[in-house]
Amino acid sequence: MPNHELHWLAPAKVNLSLKILGKRSDGFHDLESLMVPLDLADRLIFTSSEHYSLCCDTSGVPVDETNLVTKAVRLFQDRSGKECRWKVSLEKEVPHGAGLGGGSSDAATALLALNELEGSGLAPDALAEMGAEIGSDVPFFIYQQACLIGGRGEIVTPVDRPELSGQKILLLKPAFGVDTPDAYNRWKGASPLPGVGYAPQQLPWGEIVNDLELPVFEKFRFLAEMKVWLLEQAEVDAAMMSGSGSTMMAFLSSGQAGSLLDRARKCLDPTLWSAMVTIR
Repeated sequence: MPNHELHWLAPAKVNLSLKILGKRSDGFHDLESLMVPLDLADRLIFTSSEHYSLCCDTSGVPVDETNLVTKAVRLFQDRSGKECRWKVSLEKEVPHGAGLGGGSSDAATALLALNELEGSGLAPDALAEMGAEIGSDVPFFIYQQACLIGGRGEIVTPVDRPELSGQKILLLKPAFGVDTPDAYNRWKGASPLPGVGYAPQQLPWGEIVNDLELPVFEKFRFLAEMKVWLLEQAEVDAAMMSGSGSTMMAFLSSGQAGSLLDRARKCLDPTLWSAMVTIR
């Protein structure tokens, strides 16, 4: 077994559309979504070892059995019969509680890496089925391209959308995160806030819409204020929350975001995390 480090990138995602069709009998919600990977990514570094272990230098990220990477490794060990003797170092770039799928991507990337490193030869569909046992967003990250999402997230259909590749998005996230299950649980009874637009927005390549804005904005009104403010800026063609939040996306008429970001930090929140990202 090689002793050198092997690096794997775990890309973030955004939902360009997220429609909730209703609540299922199992407690999950039926979704219809278009999801795309970004060039923003965590990094997983695999080093051969006597046994599996996980480390992460980002404070607040658990490295015990609750981490989705470890859950992915344990599931892979169970299904493949492999020992998976690797030390995994997780380097985080994707913020937590952001609606960008960081933890789910880390889990999917662990499955992809182990499938290759252990020579298991499992097909993507088999890995995606395994990933669905870990979390609803995990199957998407197995395919590493634009996908239509159905069911509770486990029905993943890769789609050819070349017009999306290279599109730039400014991501803005306040210091707080949003709990995804709580957002879904409050969806049915949520009410719109006055003065906030929730309708689909049209862009040259299609429409964007997010049904989770309704419950999330009701609880976190600052995110609604962010959307309203972004849509008032001359550079912004459209603005929307990604996934369950708390990241807001600004689709710009030009790729220059420096002035907009400066104004956002002055007018909204001086501590905003930001990233100018590109759809892969």
